[in-house]
Amino acid sequence: MTTEQVRRAYASVADLYIELFGTSGQVHADDLAFIRRHLADRPGPVLDLGCGPGHLTDFLRSCGADATGFDIVAEFIAHARATHPGGRYVLGSMRGLAVATGRVAGILAWGSVIHLPPPDLDGVLAEFRRVTAPGATAVFGIFVGDEVAAFDHKVTTAYRWPVDEFSARLARAGFTEVERLHRPGDDNRRPHAAVAAVRTAG
Repeated sequence: MTTEQVRRAYASVADLYIELFGTSGQVHADDLAFIRRHLADRPGPVLDLGCGPGHLTDFLRSCGADATGFDIVAEFIAHARATHPGGRYVLGSMRGLAVATGRVAGILAWGSVIHLPPPDLDGVLAEFRRVTAPGATAVFGIFVGDEVAAFDHKVTTAYRWPVDEFSARLARAGFTEVERLHRPGDDNRRPHAAVAAVRTAG
């Protein structure tokens, strides 16, 4: 999937997506606790990359993080700015962030790397490493499977990952996993994992 294909797919269902997923109350309590545990009160800027309607950016700010949301979908950014006027929301792609090198204390990529073709993940993680300071924490929400494979996400093609393999990709990019949370699927949700990793020095 290209960035433009993903942008168009989400723009076409933006109103419905906002209705279904646009508040932190619609996020599992364990996921919110995981995000809070690793990104609250970070000593520097935190980026919510692929922020969608902006609800998790607002949640991070409520937890004391200096959070800014980034998304490629103009409809999401407009909604986020209107709904959370005290926050900062930027139209932009995680593939090339207009952010200074080594300044970021934390990154949230919650469900936002799932549409990256597997060969593209390493380049995006390299960009995450570029903008983060040593010791910064990155938190990811991903779909889980026994092998890396595409599936028909309700919006557009997405990819599931074995958590160990995703963690190995993080390690290769210079991030060391510190915690994971795995939740099996049910009738309404696919198997899911949260992974937190710390940027190594150097």
